[in-house]
Amino acid sequence: MSLLTILEYPDKRLRTVATPVESVDDALRALIDDMFETMYDAPGIGLAATQVNVHKQLIVMDISEDKSEPRVFINPQIVAKDGSQVYQEGCLSLPNVFADVKRWNTITVKALDRDGREFTLEADGLLAVCIQHEMDHLAGKVFVDHLSPLKRALAEKKLAKQRKLAEEA
Repeated sequence: MSLLTILEYPDKRLRTVATPVESVDDALRALIDDMFETMYDAPGIGLAATQVNVHKQLIVMDISEDKSEPRVFINPQIVAKDGSQVYQEGCLSLPNVFADVKRWNTITVKALDRDGREFTLEADGLLAVCIQHEMDHLAGKVFVDHLSPLKRALAEKKLAKQRKLAEEA
């Protein structure tokens, strides 16, 4: 396994729309393992393949405190949604930037697991938010796209300031 480079906003490659995975094979499972290692190291709770410059419909996540519930979603599709919630989101592609985002409260998602078996999952709360957030990446979107122009500009300014401080250090 190896750590992958996470693309950071405003990298234009984050805007690439992911294509469906055509076959679940050993190469894809190796990518899944690398994505988990990268996500845990970052540390984060979700990572879309788009964020590591692989433009396939693949998401890994683990919202557990002890990293004991790894989940894989290949070619995910939301087939039902209900209610709404506002959740403070962050993103590995926008380090140290957080903002309230309105999402569906409950979703039902259909996807393939790491062995290519189809499953359906009903999710709410943080799991539902995380799935929607990562699926946005597969569609070429980042969470700041859900913000007002003013809040997006503030987030971009914060990122620019962080990068400048990092370069000076």
